[in-house]
Amino acid sequence: MPLNTMLSLASLQLPHHPHLFFDHLQKTHLRKTTIYTQNRCDQATTSLARLSTTSNAYPVDSKSSLACLKPLQAILFDIDGTLCDSDPIHYNAFREMLQEIGFNGGIPITEEFFSKNISGKHNETLCRVLLPDWDLPRARKFMEDKEDMFRRLASEQLKPVRGLHKMRKWIEERGLKRAAVTSAPRPNAELLISMLGLSDFFEIIILGDECERQKPFPDSYLKALQALQVSNKHAFVFEDSVSGVKAGVAAGMPVVGMGLRNPEKFLTAAGTSFVIKDFDDPKLWTSLKELGNKEE
Repeated sequence: MPLNTMLSLASLQLPHHPHLFFDHLQKTHLRKTTIYTQNRCDQATTSLARLSTTSNAYPVDSKSSLACLKPLQAILFDIDGTLCDSDPIHYNAFREMLQEIGFNGGIPITEEFFSKNISGKHNETLCRVLLPDWDLPRARKFMEDKEDMFRRLASEQLKPVRGLHKMRKWIEERGLKRAAVTSAPRPNAELLISMLGLSDFFEIIILGDECERQKPFPDSYLKALQALQVSNKHAFVFEDSVSGVKAGVAAGMPVVGMGLRNPEKFLTAAGTSFVIKDFDDPKLWTSLKELGNKEE
């Protein structure tokens, strides 16, 4: 089945102003952990309605690593493939279910196909990409069934990315703010965060399916910054997918790529500052140390 309905990725052009619009918003009082719902998410969306997505709006010098952040105030995390190695579980669920409906002539999808066309994309997008000839309710039901299969498999197989709890300790010791920003459905996000022991770690969780536009648009990351009351000049992102990287960069933040499954060349081309293999990667800790020296 041809994939000629792929989304065109443009880039965000925010107004050139010394302060982002969310720097002036009234402070929000949040309890741990807050999951943003539709009405909250849409409050800032109107400010973004006329923005296209280009990753050059607030350019990040990838050669400077994280040294441009002074002082560091927050870290934003994707969930799937970033906090946990969940992509193989998603891949297996998609491979089995797509084969059952005769996708690609019944030939199982490859990991490369999954990485290029599925990983990191919202289910509404995948309805159009994978099942363009199906009516939308039927395609959505397929995606819901796939997520049910994923949760069953994840409850047995999910493991944290190596070094995750070391990273958590480092963040908590410094009192940094943190948010999870995900394209996953609510049941997936809640399951994964609970299984990883992070229910009390994140101050907020931004759900893409409850925002007007999903990654690669920057809306969800901008809303996370708004909720945390942090400027993009003092925060960075961990992401594992091309669409997620583009969203973080378009929101004006450096993005550290998690290269567990997606090829490093794709993440680099999308705009990462650098790519790590896990949270124990020496490249990450060297950069964090340099950032610490810059703040002292």
